[in-house]
Amino acid sequence: MLGIFLLGLGPVKAQAPATRPDTARVNQAPPVSRKAQAAADSAKRTERLFGLRLTRPGKAALLAAVLPGAGQVYNRSWWKLPLVYGALGGVGYGEYFYQSRFREYVDAEELVATGTPIGSTALGPRARQERSLEAIQRGIQFYRGYRDIFILYCGLAYGLQIVDALVDAHLRDFDVSDDLALHWEPTLMAVPGRASALPTAPGVMFALKLK
Repeated sequence: MLGIFLLGLGPVKAQAPATRPDTARVNQAPPVSRKAQAAADSAKRTERLFGLRLTRPGKAALLAAVLPGAGQVYNRSWWKLPLVYGALGGVGYGEYFYQSRFREYVDAEELVATGTPIGSTALGPRARQERSLEAIQRGIQFYRGYRDIFILYCGLAYGLQIVDALVDAHLRDFDVSDDLALHWEPTLMAVPGRASALPTAPGVMFALKLK
C-alpha cells in the first residue's frame, strides 16, 4: 500500500503547473507619450489651407481676408453674402464717387493755374460751374475729406466681415439646444444708500438655466 501511495504521489508532483506568466504585464499596452497625444488632439482641431494647418476660426478668417464673403461661405452662412457685398459695394461706390470729383477739382485747379479761364468746358462738368479759384480749392478740400472718410468705411466693412467669419466659426458648435433656458421676471432690487422707507427699486432679473 505504501508503494502504491508513493507511486501515485510522484506523478502528481511532476504534473504541478509552472508559474503562470503575468498576464497583466503581457496585455498592457505601451503608454502613449504626451507629445503624441497632443499631436493627435491638434490634428482633430485643425484643418489645412494653402499648406498651412489652421483652426476652423483661423481658416474662416483667412478665407474672408483673401476673398470677402468666402469665410461666410465656409461657415455655411449663405444669407450673409448679400449683407457683405452690399456693405462693401455701398462704401466702395461712395469712395469712387468722391474720389472722381476730387480728381476733377484737382485737375481744374491745375488748368486754371496754367491759364485756362474759369468756366471753361475743359474744367469738367462741376468744376466749370465755380466762379473763382478759391471756390475750386474749397471743392478740393470738401471732396478730399469725404473721400478719406469712405476709405475708412471701406476698411471697416472689410475688417468687419473678417471678424464676423471668425466669430461665426467660434460659435458654430455653441450649444443652443432646449437644455438652455433664459428666464426673466420683474423684481425689487435693494438700493444701497436709499432711505429705509423705500429700500428697494423695481428692476428685471435674468436667469440662465442649464437643464
